[in-house]
Amino acid sequence: MVFTYIILSVVFVSLISLIGILLLKVKNLEKILLYLVSFSIGALFGDAFIHLIPEAFEEIKPVYAGIYVLSGLLFSFMVEKFIHWRHCHVQTSKKHPHRFVYMNLIGDGVHNFIDGLIIAGSYFVSIPVGMATTIAVVFHEIPQEIGDFGVMLYGGLSRRKALLFNFLTALTALLGALIGVILSSVDFVLNFLIPFAAGNFIYIAGTDLIPELHKDGVGRKSFIQMFIMILGILVIFSLTFLE
Repeated sequence: MVFTYIILSVVFVSLISLIGILLLKVKNLEKILLYLVSFSIGALFGDAFIHLIPEAFEEIKPVYAGIYVLSGLLFSFMVEKFIHWRHCHVQTSKKHPHRFVYMNLIGDGVHNFIDGLIIAGSYFVSIPVGMATTIAVVFHEIPQEIGDFGVMLYGGLSRRKALLFNFLTALTALLGALIGVILSSVDFVLNFLIPFAAGNFIYIAGTDLIPELHKDGVGRKSFIQMFIMILGILVIFSLTFLE
């Protein structure tokens, strides 16, 4: 039963890679993306602080849980530094250039692989925790995949190739999930993976996503962004009632 949930969740997350070609022509896309980013921040923070970290504190000593959370933060930092890839939700242009397209694909593949690991590990904690983590991943993947699709088009790839490569990198999440299923039978791995996921989510939300909102969030927009962020937290919190 758990394995079915894992596969369905990861396949759904992978299919998000196809959304780029559907939304690129949507009017006011940038405004929509900022609202998605706002919800994503709430979902990521909510999952980290409401589900993952409390679960880690129950299973292992708090000091080790804290170290594992920090390891997730540091890992995300290293991915950005050494692979030169980050969660950017602004389409590339002369004013906003991105790294070489294939380097972006490598980074995206690594990130999706980790997402698969995290989703698998979360479902082995409980179904609600797995669902909360899947929601958090989905909502930060939507704007990310749109951004990646734009990067590839700007880098000279055709729409067909851009869509194919985006989908292929998304499939690394399936590989990550399968490895996560195998490794989750080892208690130490699961105890490490949950706080590691929390650190990863905190880094993404705090370092990559919140700065995007600061670029275009004054007056009324700021209140809307805050409201949607809180809505994301509440959606994740509501899943605690299923436990």
